[in-house]
Amino acid sequence: MKLSFFISIGIFSLSFFINNSYSATKLYYPLDSSNNGKKYLNNSIFIQIFKEERLLELYTKNEKGLFSLFKSYPICNFSGGLGPKKRQGDLKSPEGFYRITRAQLKPDSKYYRAFNLGFPNKYDQAHGYTGAYLMVHGGCKSIGCYAMTDRYINEIYRYVENALQNGQDEIQVNIYPFKMTSTNMNRHRNSRYYTFWRQLQPAYEYFTKTNQLPVINIQQGQYLVNKFPNHQSSPATADERLQYALTKME
Repeated sequence: MKLSFFISIGIFSLSFFINNSYSATKLYYPLDSSNNGKKYLNNSIFIQIFKEERLLELYTKNEKGLFSLFKSYPICNFSGGLGPKKRQGDLKSPEGFYRITRAQLKPDSKYYRAFNLGFPNKYDQAHGYTGAYLMVHGGCKSIGCYAMTDRYINEIYRYVENALQNGQDEIQVNIYPFKMTSTNMNRHRNSRYYTFWRQLQPAYEYFTKTNQLPVINIQQGQYLVNKFPNHQSSPATADERLQYALTKME
């Protein structure tokens, strides 16, 4: 009788552990159990990150091709303050425009789950910026990454992974020092990074106005927003007055 009892307890404990533990092969998503979350699970997504506000915003695309805010997540930690990352060891978290593909997913990260931002991008490379393995990951420790805690990266990772596995080739991640309103730009007008930030602002403004992704290109070491290299016309609608950034770095 006693032996049977202890065997039953052992089987129950093992079953509970298997069904409730995190593993690299089976993901467990405690936050996203609502029907609303499941509805948007396989949608195309877009991410914006704001350092000063310490926010990661996740957007999903509707049937009309417009993006709307699905959820905001608090950033637990980033490093180096405002301004772009320029060299290995400066401890800064990057700013600018990045893209995530399936190859950049890190389901077995030592910080639980992670995805690589793809730093340095072509803009960074044009300026000789150095660094590698800049991630959005779990935990709350940052040495140039965006740490979201295990709890939040668990949910964010699920949306990123499912979007990439269900037809989205890449996910655009726009990283800003702050929400780039005219008021905030004026507040930071004396920053040594102001000239660089002017290159980012048109992308923020375009998305805020239209709920559509800006087209980002790079020419001669500068970001072009909704403008193709060699002054080709933009594919956007004619009634939209698209802005672009062509401001030289300091």
